[in-house]
Amino acid sequence: MKKIVYASLFLISFITSNAQKDFQGMAVYESKTSTADFKSRFEGNKEITPEIQKMIEERMKKMFEKTFFLNFDKSASIYKEEEKLDTPGQGQGGGMRMMSSFMGGGGTYYKNVKEKKYTVDKEFMGKEFLIKDSLTTYKWQMSSEARVIGGYNCFKATAVIPASKTDFRNFKPKKKEEAKEGEEKKEEKEKRTNFMDDFDLPKEITITAWYTPEIPINQGPEGYWGLPGLILEVNDGKTVILCSKVVLNSKDKVEIKAPNNGKEISQKEYDETVTKKMQEMSEMNGGRGGFQMRGNR
Repeated sequence: MKKIVYASLFLISFITSNAQKDFQGMAVYESKTSTADFKSRFEGNKEITPEIQKMIEERMKKMFEKTFFLNFDKSASIYKEEEKLDTPGQGQGGGMRMMSSFMGGGGTYYKNVKEKKYTVDKEFMGKEFLIKDSLTTYKWQMSSEARVIGGYNCFKATAVIPASKTDFRNFKPKKKEEAKEGEEKKEEKEKRTNFMDDFDLPKEITITAWYTPEIPINQGPEGYWGLPGLILEVNDGKTVILCSKVVLNSKDKVEIKAPNNGKEISQKEYDETVTKKMQEMSEMNGGRGGFQMRGNR
């Protein structure tokens, strides 16, 4: 009898272990960033025709509204933007493509929460970079506040983090009066200008996340992680990333591995490279910044 009991316990343990090992899921996220601050910069500008304004708004929508897929298992995940074909005549110019790369996209974002490491491949100025670094440690403040997202019971958590200088979603254009005043002071000092003179960047941003313990994995979109359940929504005050679909243990398995193409670099080194190049482009464009929205030629 004891042999039968032991055999049964061993079988249950074996099945459970293999079930956890084979566990895999996929979540679809819709990312939307508020464009109100940027629209205000060209509204009322007599030099911008209604046709050009419409074109700018369409391109901004394309940059600020994206769909991503998160494939995950118990310890790792890959987060990637949905691939879309450009409509004929609606391709992005060089400046727009570069600006788009700062909107949360950029290759495959691999997170290994067990090792607390991440790898992401990004293209910048025609060069491939492979960023490898340690995951951000979020000091989540847990809350009992609850809501339902996609049929899953979720709980609220918040964290305060430093604002990234290479994530354009954090930038807020200064009011026209402030920008003009800044230009006058700037011209008095020197002709050389800084692209950041036209923008405000907060030192910190507050992240609000909603996670579900019903999917007990330590994962989320982009670089978010560290909660006792899959993060289904993230809001940083300007960008909302909301999960629209979850599929667990599908028959179609996805290989979850880190990308390996590009020049290996740390996050700090990559940020310094991007900031330096943006400054150089700003100086080349007379201080107007490296991102200019032009029509197709």
